[in-house]
Amino acid sequence: MHDKQNTAPDSTAVRVSLWRALHVQIDSPPHVLEDEVGLRLVAPEDGWRQRPDMDPEGTSGFRASIVARARFIEDLVTEHLGNGVTQYVILGAGLDTFAQRRPEIASRMRIFEVDQPGTQGWKRQRLIELGFGIPEWLRLVPVDFEAGWSWWEQLKVAGFDANRPAVVASTGVTQYLTKDAIVATLRQVAKLAPGSTLAMTFLLPLKLTEPEKRPEVEAAEKGARASGTPFISFFTPTEMLALAREAGFREARHVSSAELNQRYFTGRTDGFWLPSGEEFLIATT
Repeated sequence: MHDKQNTAPDSTAVRVSLWRALHVQIDSPPHVLEDEVGLRLVAPEDGWRQRPDMDPEGTSGFRASIVARARFIEDLVTEHLGNGVTQYVILGAGLDTFAQRRPEIASRMRIFEVDQPGTQGWKRQRLIELGFGIPEWLRLVPVDFEAGWSWWEQLKVAGFDANRPAVVASTGVTQYLTKDAIVATLRQVAKLAPGSTLAMTFLLPLKLTEPEKRPEVEAAEKGARASGTPFISFFTPTEMLALAREAGFREARHVSSAELNQRYFTGRTDGFWLPSGEEFLIATT
């Protein structure tokens, strides 16, 4: 795997990219999301599909969650672009490939990908090496959260216009953050220009997930803890909606895994579907 000048992608970001590629390679069409650009970025060693965390059956629910949330965000961004919102911020962008896969849409916007400097530096090199380059409308925004950097300040430095509305996405992040950190993010985004939208995922408490899927969730939690990034925050939909409204959002709604299943998995006969556990908060200013 590529590793240059002490920069490296986050292991979670790599796993997500490989799951997205695995969806295209082994799950039946129609595919919820078609993304093999991430696989090209990661360029894993031969035999990557034999990794324990790539087990086709054991990771089915996680794959479904990853592709559904990405597709939902992209549909949301496209919808808001149609309403004139041309700024898109991805908090914890990882190895997101929207800009490379959908340039016909992305090039009409200004996209800000926020993540740790190591992941950002590595991704920048790989995009150049693969010939994608870094177009003017794509801004990779490195933020060293551990050093106390402000993602908001770095976003402004990168050219974000606080006077214009934006779509802000934060997926697969809240479970690693304290409640105080999540509230601080909510308050900051709630101050954005009217017409801005936040799409943020959160994990349900284990007791609210489907009993047959709890072993998978427990295994994921154990793996996260072993890798030094334990899950520390869980919310009921009522709790998350209350936090958003207290932070100052004009409107807040919950999009459940059941709704995403109806939207993206209806009619499938292969058992590939989204388990309950990860839900969406959609909040508007």
